[in-house]
Amino acid sequence: MLTILEAVKLSANYLQEKGIESPRLNAELLLAHLLDCKRLDLYLLYDRPLKENEVVLYRELLKKRGSFVPLQYLVGKVEFYGLEFNVDSSVLIPRPETELLVETVIEENKNPNLRILDVGTGSGIIAVAFAKIFEQPELFALDVSDAALENAKKNAIKNNVADRIIFLQLDTRKNLPFEDESFDIIVSNPPYISKDEFPKLQTELRVFEPAIALTDYSDGLSFYRTISVKAAGLLKSKGKVYFEVGKDQSIMVKKIMEGNGFINIKIKKDFQEIDRVISGEKN
Repeated sequence: MLTILEAVKLSANYLQEKGIESPRLNAELLLAHLLDCKRLDLYLLYDRPLKENEVVLYRELLKKRGSFVPLQYLVGKVEFYGLEFNVDSSVLIPRPETELLVETVIEENKNPNLRILDVGTGSGIIAVAFAKIFEQPELFALDVSDAALENAKKNAIKNNVADRIIFLQLDTRKNLPFEDESFDIIVSNPPYISKDEFPKLQTELRVFEPAIALTDYSDGLSFYRTISVKAAGLLKSKGKVYFEVGKDQSIMVKKIMEGNGFINIKIKKDFQEIDRVISGEKN
């Protein structure tokens, strides 16, 4: 029988041959998920033999990972901003760049009673994080995907904030059921991959993550145009809009925002020194 150490070594080699980044880490995380323990606990169990059914299940997970099914979908969860979220193929996998978006909003807004609109909530990570951090926010989270909203609602329940967020299935490109000057903040991580760039994405993204959350099937800027127009009406005076943007998009998004009357536009770089978060204030 294979011990845990032997299984991890063999699995890491297999994943490396398949072209998976960080193969050892992937092998350990998949096995920890299977054994329902923490990854570090594996080091205390290295001599333990794997049961026959565990070997079979582990091989199934490895085969899927070797086919580039994202690790997060296989384990069904991911950590974001210190919180745990459930994820499946209906939602985009949260990434560190979006943590910068959340951090920026929190750092720049100290009012505990903010009225916030999260456009394209996906798994609900942004809205849930705000619900945990702000004292008495009024949060609305929109998404066109019913499956994504179901995931987001479960994450709100998982993090004990379901009573603080109103989830709505709405298409941002159509009329929204809010009065003018309703919100203090509008935040969005919209689909910003252009139709030309989409075919060039890594297999994990292009094949397995929902295309509707990645691309606008246009030039990558259409949602910035739509949301900026709507935000100009929906935000209160001095209200702010915050976007996550893709590489080399910040200047174009800034022009879109300026064209809709936003002032005091700020751009923040991510850990790779790429322009990642842009914000503006309603004049």
